[in-house]
Amino acid sequence: MFAWAKKGLVFDAARHGVGGWMRHSALTPTPWRLDEETLRVYAGFRDGDGVSRIGYVDVRADDPTVVVRVSPEPVLDVGRGGCFDDSGMILGDVVETPEGLHLFYVGFQRVAHAKFLAFTGLAISSDGGESFQRRQETPILDRAQGRSTIAAVHSVRYEQGRWRLWYAVGDDWERIGEAPFPRYHIRYVETGDLDAIPREDQVCLLPSGSEYRIGRPRVYRFDGRYLMYFTRGNTTGEYFPGLAESEDGVQWRRCDEALGLALSGSGWDARTLCYPALIQHRDKLLMFYNGNDMGREGFGLAVADLPQRAGEADVLG
Repeated sequence: MFAWAKKGLVFDAARHGVGGWMRHSALTPTPWRLDEETLRVYAGFRDGDGVSRIGYVDVRADDPTVVVRVSPEPVLDVGRGGCFDDSGMILGDVVETPEGLHLFYVGFQRVAHAKFLAFTGLAISSDGGESFQRRQETPILDRAQGRSTIAAVHSVRYEQGRWRLWYAVGDDWERIGEAPFPRYHIRYVETGDLDAIPREDQVCLLPSGSEYRIGRPRVYRFDGRYLMYFTRGNTTGEYFPGLAESEDGVQWRRCDEALGLALSGSGWDARTLCYPALIQHRDKLLMFYNGNDMGREGFGLAVADLPQRAGEADVLG
């Protein structure tokens, strides 16, 4: 599909992190264009207890390997005790609207009889993305039949007056050795009102073969069709992206062989590679992604040239 060239680790948590709430990791990096000179990458940064809060890393648009600013404090902190996001959060998506910048996020809650619960919240910024305020303290995508433990939105598009959401759904656990790991797959729903998301949805992708989880869908419009980058895990420990394409964003065909990306021979992304998210800058596509241990060391970058025939790609950033 694209010929990706890796550019290495961009945000190095040990080097660039501000400590305290940002001690390690940069989970699910999600780029957004701050202005013509700057790209802002929102991510979940973990403290010493492993609790993730949302902040950002600003990089140069013309050279995204250069970090120019790191948020000194979270743009969204953990929720009130007892709420669905009181144990941490990761990025879902960032969407600009006339009502302000919408941040869809996945809130985590630790519970007694499961590893965690994960449901989707919404926060809105009125200051250009420097801070976000929760729209409500409850999830906008909560439990329903078949999604008792996970309902995690990771890609949102607003098209022709409708919100289109792609998300991971989990209902049980896979035991590998003595440890439980969440089982999940990707589903889709659309709505005209984020306060009234239908419970009836559609399956997009299910795990296959030895896979037990497939999630973090990132959906883009490119060259007359939809592309979905996702991350898949199997029972032997592989955790790696996949690729699918669709004419309508609902019915998908996997084409993992066209991903154009591989593990490095050594270093921060040699064991696992996960959570890719794309943005266009001029004639380049930029992919921000995590490596080993779901991004413990930070996030990196890969770059691809846009095919000339594609013209201006409609890429959700």
